Amino acid sequence: MNQNQFTFTSRYSILYQLLLLIFVLQSFNSQAQYNMITPPSLQKGDTVAILATARKNTDDNLKPAIDLLHSWGLEVAIGSTIGLDDNQLAGTDEQRATDFQQQLDNPNIKAIWCVKGGYGTVRMIDLLDFTAFRKNPKWVIGFSDVTVLHNHLNTMGFKSIHGIMPITAPRATPEAIKTMRIALFGEKLSYNITPFVMNRPGKATGELVGGNLSILYSLLGSPSAIDCSDKILFLEDLDEYLYHIDRMMMNLKRNGCLESVKGIVVGSMTKMKDNDIPWGKNAIEIIEDVTKKYSIPILYNFPAGHIQDNRALILGNTVTINVSEKSSTLVFE
Repeated sequence: MNQNQFTFTSRYSILYQLLLLIFVLQSFNSQAQYNMITPPSLQKGDTVAILATARKNTDDNLKPAIDLLHSWGLEVAIGSTIGLDDNQLAGTDEQRATDFQQQLDNPNIKAIWCVKGGYGTVRMIDLLDFTAFRKNPKWVIGFSDVTVLHNHLNTMGFKSIHGIMPITAPRATPEAIKTMRIALFGEKLSYNITPFVMNRPGKATGELVGGNLSILYSLLGSPSAIDCSDKILFLEDLDEYLYHIDRMMMNLKRNGCLESVKGIVVGSMTKMKDNDIPWGKNAIEIIEDVTKKYSIPILYNFPAGHIQDNRALILGNTVTINVSEKSSTLVFE
């Protein structure tokens, strides 16, 4: 073999090894997406921490939520952010992050229940250290602005619970309360949903991701943005102008999220607003319009979001949706 042949063969071997390494890494990352870590199910006697990550809240309205946890045989720890007041927020970013960090690191705390949403979780997310959490994961529960935490945890490979919060517990339906208990205690969770005229029939299986549309939109391009590839995307929102819904859906589309999802579940689109000159479509019609080119099942009117019947969803869990004209199901595997 001459020198040129040897050099060519050597370079070919190195290139082959490099390609093989890339393939292995991609396969590993792909597998990681489908092996989400489930925090331990709660047991009677476990302690749940109630704290604030965003808008401020006093402790005089927490009795119903505390009584609910006690009725399930659970203990309650009240975070230091409850009662703090920094204009709209429950203390400074550092105070909220410190409280959350303490509950993350405390091995006696088995779940963190965010007291309310609003705005502010994104201001503290980068102050958190999840090192201890990775070793001893626990459930993080909430909705609305808590979508920041749901998505951040999803990128780390951990499941979380989209469900009622302490301030919404008193007016939540029995079904919403029951499904959160089922999710927390590791029982089988599934839904049979009443048919809706705009549902798009089909069946799909994938990891459930998503949450509040406005938050998903705001996280795109950040380290907390979810990967939509081969996922079942859940969406809900509150108090938005209809053209804002269109803008956010178009952003998801242009970012490739809608192109790669296997199915969509749409929860409540509550208290939508319009301009003096109407947009011309309601929120559901906007979603239908933006997604009409994709041959995927879409389940509308799912009971989750800013409504009393806010049923629990285990984000990061594999689900199968089966949408038909007669009935629709969402089953957690």
